[in-house]
Amino acid sequence: MTKRFFSLLFRFQLSAIIATLIDFSFTIFLKEVCGLGYLLSASIGAVLGGITNFILGRRWVFKAAGPRHHQAFRYSVIWGGSILLNISAVFLLTDFLNFNYIISKIIAAFMIGLTFNYTMQRRFVFVINQPANKIKA
Repeated sequence: MTKRFFSLLFRFQLSAIIATLIDFSFTIFLKEVCGLGYLLSASIGAVLGGITNFILGRRWVFKAAGPRHHQAFRYSVIWGGSILLNISAVFLLTDFLNFNYIISKIIAAFMIGLTFNYTMQRRFVFVINQPANKIKA
């Protein structure tokens, strides 16, 4: 693994933390203050966090060039899968294992973010016309 790989991974994780803060803040606000259900709140939070993550990923993490709409489409496909994985994990951990919904969301976000999201963004979303971004892991 190279210095460039670790730099990319660091920027990805930092952008994920920022997006997660937005996601969690809205999730908790909507659930606790507005009284929405935890799954709806988690879904809205995920959407807002996802938008933040795309913008940071394109501009700062991967420094992506090329058509934005192609990357946005690819991101939305991966993002949809990520949301389904996250909401499913939150549901299973909360309803079947009786975890607090916040703890469930933390566990799900960490597991899916580090595995599915990073891999798919690096190898599928932000590689259009960008051979320099293909970093061997």
